[in-house]
Amino acid sequence: MSISDMMSGLMMLFLFISVAYMLNVYHEKERIKEIAITYNRLQNDLYLDLYSEFRNDLDKWNAVIDRQLLSVRFEAPDVLFEQGDYIIKPVFKGILDDFWPRYIRILTNEKYKNDIEEIRIEGHTSSEWRQDVPAPLAYLLNMKLSQDRTRSVLEYVLSITGQLLDNNWVRLHLTANGLSSSKLILTNGTEDPNLSRRVEFRVRTNAERRIVKIIEESEE
Repeated sequence: MSISDMMSGLMMLFLFISVAYMLNVYHEKERIKEIAITYNRLQNDLYLDLYSEFRNDLDKWNAVIDRQLLSVRFEAPDVLFEQGDYIIKPVFKGILDDFWPRYIRILTNEKYKNDIEEIRIEGHTSSEWRQDVPAPLAYLLNMKLSQDRTRSVLEYVLSITGQLLDNNWVRLHLTANGLSSSKLILTNGTEDPNLSRRVEFRVRTNAERRIVKIIEESEE
C-alpha cells in the first residue's frame, strides 16, 4: 500500500469518527432540548393548576404563587408564629387544614407525580434579632428558629396527610428546610423584614437531574 493510499484511508477514518462524534453531540443536544421543553411545559401547567385552585384564597391567606420557583408563599408573619417562637398559630393551622389537602392532591396527580423530585417546606426569617446581637450570631439564631418552624409545619401537614392517599410518597418527597435570612426579600434594594419572615411550599422537578445524567453518559 502506497503512502498516499494510507493517508487517504486515515483521512476517511478520521472523517467517520468526526461525523460519528457530531451525530452523538447532536443527539445529546436534542435529548437535553426535549427535557427542557418538557420541563417548561410542566412548570407552566403546574403553575396554572395551582393558581386555578387557590386564586380565590390567596388574598385572605396573605399568600402569593411564584411562577418561576413554583412556590406558594405565606407572607403574614403575625399569622404564622409568635415572634421568636416555632409553635404554629391556630389561624395558620386553619389555613394549612384548607391548603394542604388540595395542594398535595394536585402534586400527586399522575400528570406531575413522576416528575417531582422534592416538595420543600422552606422557613425564612429577616436578618434581625435583638439590637445587641451581632450579625453572625443573629444569623445562627435565626437559622435554628427557621429550622424549628419548618419542622413544626412538616409535622402538622403530615398529621393531615395521614388521612390522604399516597402518604408514603409524600414522606419520601417532603422535606423541611430552615434557611434563616439567606434569601431576604428586598424592596427597592433594601431588606423588607416583614416580607422576609415567611413560609414557602416549593416544588422541585427532576429535570435538572435528568440533564446531568445525560451529560455524564455523554462524557463516558
